[in-house]
This record gives sequence, C-alpha cells and structure tokens, in this order.
Amino acid sequence: MPVSHVMNTYARLPAAFTHGEGVWLFDEAGKRYLDALSGIAVTTLGHNHPRLVEAISAQAGRLMHTSNLYRIPLQEKLADRLAEISGMDEVFFCNSGLEANEAAIKLARFYGHKRKGVDLPTIVVMEHAFHGRSLATLSATANRKAQAGFEPLVPGFLRVPHGDMDALRQVAARNRDVVAVMLEILQGEGGVHLVDDSYLRELRALCDVQGWLLICDEVQCGTGRTGKWFGWQHAGVRPDVMTLAKGLGSGMPIGACVAAGLAAGLFQPGNHGSTFGGNPLACAAGLVTLDVIAGSKLLDNALRMGDAIREGFAGALASVPGIVDIRGRGLMVGIELDRPCGELVARALEAGFLINVTAGNVIRLLPALIFGNDDVSTLVNGVAPLICDFLSQ
Repeated sequence: MPVSHVMNTYARLPAAFTHGEGVWLFDEAGKRYLDALSGIAVTTLGHNHPRLVEAISAQAGRLMHTSNLYRIPLQEKLADRLAEISGMDEVFFCNSGLEANEAAIKLARFYGHKRKGVDLPTIVVMEHAFHGRSLATLSATANRKAQAGFEPLVPGFLRVPHGDMDALRQVAARNRDVVAVMLEILQGEGGVHLVDDSYLRELRALCDVQGWLLICDEVQCGTGRTGKWFGWQHAGVRPDVMTLAKGLGSGMPIGACVAAGLAAGLFQPGNHGSTFGGNPLACAAGLVTLDVIAGSKLLDNALRMGDAIREGFAGALASVPGIVDIRGRGLMVGIELDRPCGELVARALEAGFLINVTAGNVIRLLPALIFGNDDVSTLVNGVAPLICDFLSQ
C-alpha cells in the first residue's frame, strides 16, 4: 500500500471502494462485494438510495450550515419525528454516537446534582459494554484494550454483569450515589449480546423505585435495526434517555440524545452544545431515512431477513464443530466460534463479502435494512463455507 499521512489508528484492509449500489460495493478494480456490515450499522438504506441522494443533493444546494445560534426548521422537524416514534420529549443533536453518549452522561450527572442532591453521581454500566472513545465514554466502556494507555479514567462509573438483576438490586441496597443505569439493549462491540425483554422490564421498575435514570444506548441497534424503531420497544418500556447515531442518517454523520420523564427539561442554554450538531444537511438525511423505513416497511423486513440469516447459518453450520452460538435480533447477527477468528474478515473480503469480527471470536453481521431474500442466500452460501474451512484447520 502507498505511504499515507493519515494517522495510523486503524488496521485497514487492502480495499478501497469507489461506489455502491443497494447492498453492493465496488472497489477500484471493479470487483463487487456484498456488504453485510453497512459501514458498521450506518448505511441503513444501503448505498446510493435514490431518495437519500436526492434529498442530500437538494439540501446541499440550498443550505448546509447556519449554527445552533438560530432556529433550524429541519432540526425541529426531525426532533418532532423522533419524539413521535419514541414517545419521548426532547432531542439534542450532535454528530456521532460518542457525542450522544457523552451528552447522556452529562445529563445523568446534571440530574444527580440538580434533582437528587448527589455530590458524586454514579452511573451503573455493564460488562462487555462499549459506549465510545472519549475519556468519559471510554471510562463507561468495558474494554481494557481500548482503555490501556489513557488513564486516569473518569470516575463515577460502577460496573455490573450484563443482564444480572441481582447485581443491580445489590447496588441499590448499598450505593446511594447512583443516579442512572446505562446499557446497550443489544451489545455490538461486546459480542452481540441481547438482554432479555423481561430483564429490561424489571430494570425499568427498579429505576422507577430508586429514582434512577434509565439510559439506553441505541447507537448501533437503534433506527430500525432490531425490527422496531428502537430495541427497548420490544420490551414495552421507555427509557429516560436514549442515544442514537450510526444509522440515523444512512451515512451522513448525525447523533441524538433523546430525553423524557425525569431527564426532560434539565439542560438549559449553556449547559451543552454542538457546532455542527443538527445541521440542515444531516437532518435532511435523517428525515429521509425515517420516512423510507416507514414507507417501505423496513422494520418488518429487518425482522424477517434477520431470522432468515440466523436460520440459514444455523442450517449450514448445524454439524460443524466449533460453533458456540448464533444469536441477535433483526439485522444484528452474531455467530460465536470457540476460538479467535479475526482472520475470517480478510478471507471474506477476498471472497467478495464484507463482514466483521468483534470480541475476538464473534462474526458480526449488520446488513442494510433493504437486504432481501436473494442477498440472504448469497451471504449464507458464500460465508458459511469460509467458516467451515476455518474451523476445520
């Protein structure tokens, strides 16, 4: 590869893409790849969706940025739409999931000081969690490899096992500084771990009793990926704070921190801000993304195609030693192996498939919500043999 002045923060694969069409990407040599990663859950509508391209092009020709010093009507419209589909009250717009989670952490601490009178507000977070790489979100993250070298970490976080209600009840009995619980409904970087709907309902009840904020990180699993607008909707509960990003703009950078109940009405002018957050261009992309998901019934499609992917791999790998589990919800799929399998990413790339490995031994699949039956067959028939070959070595 040629020498580059780009900072060496990624172990990049030897591929560069020139254009995309639907669920397919094309490299500089014209080779075609089935995209089962979607830019890590970002390109919700696939590549080059005509309505998205039209909206972005039209908005870029009118106005891209003004500043949050002034009203931004498209931002107000997108906030109204998110409030409508979530049942929540107010939205702060930013540029990424990290920023959305940072806003949620600040909101929880502000709540602790202003409404609970807690001097050292503490947020309970989960094992295997991943919330970002800023100092605060990195401190909330449960990845020592990511944290190493960046100490001292930010205090104010207490970690418990993911999905363990008894551990949370013990925290409630012993720690009076807790003000919030923060979790991913479906962990991505941690290995595609889903919390039970019953656990989430119990957690909501515990937070209500304790006066804690329930913060749901939906950065990766939200915006329709699980087959509902947001993962917590499967359990029939509502958080006090929800964070979004990744797929909200189908490729345009946008994040959101959404608040309701005890968390609503806390931030006032000067408490938080973002130069680029909620700019007209990003909000135009967000509005089209939500409209297409609803109009094209992509929530139902995510459920059906996700089930088809898991069933397809379960059948293809049924008699293969080394398969630990095939799990997920909607179009967020994890195939856990009994050994590290990072090299499968390069093998799949060579074969024309974009996949990912997370937590060392979990193949992560995050296709666009437009994935179809033929795409599922192509993915299973192409990637399952690669897994079999790898496990047979």
